[in-house]
Amino acid sequence: MKILLRAATIFDASSAFHQQQQHIVIENGIITYIGADEQQADQIITVEGLCVSAGWIDMFAYAGEPGLEYKEDLETLSAAAAAGGFTEVLCLPNTNPVVQSKAGINFIKSKSALLPVTLHPLAALTVETQGKDLTEMIDLYKAGAIGFTDGTKPLQGADVLLKALQYLQTFDGLLLNRPEHTRLSEHGQMHEGQASTRLGMKGIPALAEEVMVTRDLQLLAYTGGRMHFSLVSTAAAIEAIRQAKAAGLQVSCDVASYQLAFTDETIPPFDTNYKVLPPFRGEADAAAIREGLQDGTIDALVSAHMPQDTESKKLEFDLAEFGIINLETAFAVANTTLGDTLSTAALVEKFAANPRRILGLPAPRLEVGEAANLTLFSPDEVWTPTLAHTKSKSGNSPFFGQALRGKVIGIIHKGQVVLNSSF
Repeated sequence: MKILLRAATIFDASSAFHQQQQHIVIENGIITYIGADEQQADQIITVEGLCVSAGWIDMFAYAGEPGLEYKEDLETLSAAAAAGGFTEVLCLPNTNPVVQSKAGINFIKSKSALLPVTLHPLAALTVETQGKDLTEMIDLYKAGAIGFTDGTKPLQGADVLLKALQYLQTFDGLLLNRPEHTRLSEHGQMHEGQASTRLGMKGIPALAEEVMVTRDLQLLAYTGGRMHFSLVSTAAAIEAIRQAKAAGLQVSCDVASYQLAFTDETIPPFDTNYKVLPPFRGEADAAAIREGLQDGTIDALVSAHMPQDTESKKLEFDLAEFGIINLETAFAVANTTLGDTLSTAALVEKFAANPRRILGLPAPRLEVGEAANLTLFSPDEVWTPTLAHTKSKSGNSPFFGQALRGKVIGIIHKGQVVLNSSF
């Protein structure tokens, strides 16, 4: 099948056509033409403000399969990812059973083989993600694990982290950790500040994140190796990472694309669809995130997609589970909240180029003869996500009914075309 992307603006810093408007032809999954001349095709995609970039990759998303498929399975995760413009997604290991064996890795790889989205398995760093004994990381790496993390469970033991960093250096493996001192954040429900005090809710202090970032960076400086912090949210943590990068440590980090959509003062009280971890912080932290994104301290934007079934969310605030779905809205939310901070080219870098650099994955190129791994989007189109049209199994989103700027048109990957509308 021959597909024409008519008058698409290309975002690919490695391409001679970067930020130029060109016609693009894809035939049987291969880019066969890029140029100014109109071409014939079996299918023509023409959209006002159409843009195209290398397919986006998400570094933090959760699917319950195996074991917790009622929250999200791999098929619905793939559908949500495609709708959100992601051609590749890293899957957290916190399933039942935990992804800590070759069989677990192969299960994800085989299930995603025919899906339009490539699902990369993250393997557990410790057995059963309990933070005690290390998994067989070399075997898991050879089986296809793209990185090692305990996922939703922040690693607490300094001795375990030190050993893991040393062990991973034998094959240049990547350790990912969400920084949180769980004893400091225990029973916390939202950011610790004036809002939490007014509402009479136990707060999650910024200190819980900052203490762990400082500790982990000290261990990284001692051992060497590569470390990635998932979902940073505080000013002091970002500054510590900035200084570590300046000192030459191999450290990177990401932030949830929704982190700046609200602060602790602007979220509706007791609405569990706004209960996320790390929580929405204060204005000073939001300003630090903007600065970190601008100066490159924060490398990537992620969906932090955390589907929860109705029984886990339709509860009193202090009993409800943390997390929101965001694969389908990740770009639009970031584009809406960061449009005055990051250009479209910079957003694409945070969603596509930098994650692959961190993970050591080859970057798709928009060149003739290359396999098409593409995201199609319109950064200025306004749309409104709704529960009725979500691809996810779960509906825990604060963005339903809100107008967002920046719409994903679809993806082209693995010879498959997935579009959000008919063209």
